[in-house]
Amino acid sequence: MTTLTFRRLMGLLSVLLMASPAPVLASEAIEREQLAALARQLDLIDRLAEHAANSAPQERARYHFDYARLRADLKRVRAGLQDYLVPQRAQPRDPVPLVGDYVRRDRADDEEPSP
Repeated sequence: MTTLTFRRLMGLLSVLLMASPAPVLASEAIEREQLAALARQLDLIDRLAEHAANSAPQERARYHFDYARLRADLKRVRAGLQDYLVPQRAQPRDPVPLVGDYVRRDRADDEEPSP
């Protein structure tokens, strides 16, 4: 093999290696790791929310934080991550909208006084 043919072969090999899906696979692996880390952080946030709900004052305030609603949204986000990381079926399912409003009013305050 001549030096010129060897150089062409090495050039072709380097082009093929650069065009291979290895960088894509590496970026997919990084994305999966980051999403798995995000799911673990959501688990931690859920435990913190549960602890905060259990230690919240029991006094009757007009407004208070709705921990149950927050935890339900966290569960939906975690389920979406899990569905992406470990797909159960080929077709995507309809997403469930998040509530996003975590301020809850007491029911007695919702009633308007009669004129």
